[in-house]
Amino acid sequence: MKTLSLFIAAVCLGSAPALAADYKCNGNRVEKSGSTHYTVRTSGADITIEKGGGTRGKAVKRGSGYAVEVGGSTQATIENGRIFKGGSTWASVGDAQRVYDCPDVVAATLWVLDQTGQL
Repeated sequence: MKTLSLFIAAVCLGSAPALAADYKCNGNRVEKSGSTHYTVRTSGADITIEKGGGTRGKAVKRGSGYAVEVGGSTQATIENGRIFKGGSTWASVGDAQRVYDCPDVVAATLWVLDQTGQL
């Protein structure tokens, strides 16, 4: 009986679809299905997300974390693997990386910009 249970569990796990991020970083490009959707620019520790040559938003280094800004207005902060909005946890960086297969701050910035309708 134990062997049958293990077999059923293995079959169920083996047939589960693999979760893959919709977007993937490739150098300074963020691609979906091989097509570039966004460009990532860095200046020191700051990160800028661009589309079509225009800035969508920035992750600006502040202390031990980052502030995600749009037009100079802070939309969220990133610190210790968490994304905060208004002082409360909004999501984890891991949540963002499930959508954007990119380095942590880049993925979190893209996620915030998407959630706020800025992408």
